[in-house]
Amino acid sequence: MRPALALLAALMLCTGAEARIHRSQVVRHAFVKEQACPSTGRHRLPCPGWVIDHVIALACGGEDAVSNLQWQTTEDAKAKDKWETKGCRK
Repeated sequence: MRPALALLAALMLCTGAEARIHRSQVVRHAFVKEQACPSTGRHRLPCPGWVIDHVIALACGGEDAVSNLQWQTTEDAKAKDKWETKGCRK
């Protein structure tokens, strides 16, 4: 197998910290412009205690789009990440 195909195959099998899917900073910025931080009420980062989360994870086929983003508490994000890691394995 050619190196590029081997790398692609390995990335497709990985989940969680093993494979990083590109997240657009433009999309993230647009989301913050639309949705104020729940803890500060401001349209900028940082947002203490909150993270920007993909409603449908990128690893599960979700889009990197403003419509697929939400504010989520850090605690809830950790729990959802565990579920997604198990639920999105191929």
